Amino acid sequence: MRDPTYPPLDVLKPVAPDLWIVDSGPLRALGLPLPVRMTVIRLPDGAIWLHSPTRHDEGLQRAIEALGPIRHLVAPNSAHWSFVAAWQRHCPDAATWGAPKLRERGPVRRANLRIDHDLGAEAPPAWSGALRQVLVPGGFGFREVAFFHAGSRTLILTDLVLNLEPGRLPWPMRPLAHLVGITAPDGRAPAYLRLVVKARKRAAARAAAALVGLAPERVVFSHGAWFERDGTPRLRRSLRWLLD
Repeated sequence: MRDPTYPPLDVLKPVAPDLWIVDSGPLRALGLPLPVRMTVIRLPDGAIWLHSPTRHDEGLQRAIEALGPIRHLVAPNSAHWSFVAAWQRHCPDAATWGAPKLRERGPVRRANLRIDHDLGAEAPPAWSGALRQVLVPGGFGFREVAFFHAGSRTLILTDLVLNLEPGRLPWPMRPLAHLVGITAPDGRAPAYLRLVVKARKRAAARAAAALVGLAPERVVFSHGAWFERDGTPRLRRSLRWLLD
């Protein structure tokens, strides 16, 4: 069986100064095995910021804490929160930040996930010196908060771009992945999410234009082959369903 992930898994991989990724998975969604990715940033005060935490691993935690104390756990949209609770248990001094209205969702309440702060369109003082953020709205309560690390000109997304490499997928799954529009090199948000976001198209289009306007050199996202170079033109292509 083909492996959709990006080994080595559950280890820090340097991307730019003060920025790392952690590849993990696979998870299963829409019947597809998905690779999943966390982004790790060291803030100017030395604190560590974890975006969309992947499964907890003691060795990984030790490696991260060698960079600095883990102070922020970020659940950036309504789907990327399931591993946060484990990191909360192992990092009791870390604050948890959730996408708008995430705390109100039934699965989150039933899981008793603690959310300390709600994310918004403006970066909080805790990281405003290093990160900018853009709120991308949608229908049915969907919100995704995107982050821009100015020091490395890296844009950090979650599900607004999926870019699965067909050769890594089991062959019966490839037509489905192509059908929902998430295969490389032309990956986008999946079809169902595009419909959800288009329910707030005018505001979402403004947010998409703001993301492109940040002129990122690279774009990291949670699933698939991220944009290691030519970030701005590739982002514009992936968001054309909102920009056109």
